[in-house]
Amino acid sequence: MPVTIRKAVKEDCTRMMELIKELAVYEKEPDAVTVSFDHFEEQGFGQKPIWWAYVADVDGRVEGFALWYIRYSTWKGTRLYLEDLLVTEKMRGHGIGKLLFDRLIEECKEQKYSGMMWQVLDWNTPAINFYKKYPEVNIDDGWLNGSINFD
Repeated sequence: MPVTIRKAVKEDCTRMMELIKELAVYEKEPDAVTVSFDHFEEQGFGQKPIWWAYVADVDGRVEGFALWYIRYSTWKGTRLYLEDLLVTEKMRGHGIGKLLFDRLIEECKEQKYSGMMWQVLDWNTPAINFYKKYPEVNIDDGWLNGSINFD
């Protein structure tokens, strides 16, 4: 099964939103996705994009994606923040997640970012085990997440 990892294009947004909703169900938050399609599309492909993504294309269908944005650390400098790494349930176990994650590592090196960060739920053992396959990965248990919502 040939898998093509490529930069997302505007036409991928519909499928990416489907996968985002699939991820919300998997993470036991099926009603948590409140972003509108228009906002999502504009923020990725408008005049001032704030997120970018690679998609995994299998036979012309997006079966996974990695979406990121840039953050700045006063301690480390410019870093890639991986917001979502998702492979459809039926395509898991075929190495697609590794292809996407490896491409993000390349992106960091190409852009000379100081590193990459992400979050993983403490109960998501398959994801934690995936990340731990990379010897350079650190899973930090010393931070708590804070947020404030305005919607």
